[in-house]
Amino acid sequence: MSLRQTGPAPARRVRQVLDVVVVGAHGGAGTSTLTALLPAAWDMGSIRPLLDLGRSPLRPQGRPVILAARNTAAAAKNATAAIGALREWDERVAALAIVSDGGTEVRDAAARFALLEGRVGGVVRVPHVRALRLVDDPCLVDLPGKARQALDELRRLVGAPADRGW
Repeated sequence: MSLRQTGPAPARRVRQVLDVVVVGAHGGAGTSTLTALLPAAWDMGSIRPLLDLGRSPLRPQGRPVILAARNTAAAAKNATAAIGALREWDERVAALAIVSDGGTEVRDAAARFALLEGRVGGVVRVPHVRALRLVDDPCLVDLPGKARQALDELRRLVGAPADRGW
């Protein structure tokens, strides 16, 4: 079988970059992927090593903050610590993005995340999308409907319009 091009490659749509801060409750939380998919202007990486500073390592300057965490019990513990520290420093978390690593969310994690719901603007569960692990650029992946809905919910929580172009 041979491949043939049937027309020009589709142009990549330019999307509005959101003035939003995305920070991870721990390493590997999915901040870079969320930053690319939203797209957000500020990827702060993991807050975990910075919590011992005694002052806010973030300077969001009024920008909405999305805290990312995996769907594990250890990640929920880190999210609890991060939200507590951010609240101490008068920083508001607009959204907690619970990014699935492909496994099911255990009962301990779900219970800890439930306790955090009243301390953040909203909680959004971002489903696992295997294809995101196979590409360098997450924007090249045709996301399933549940993943698009999760991103739209994150945009809503930070006050940005939904991106219906996905």
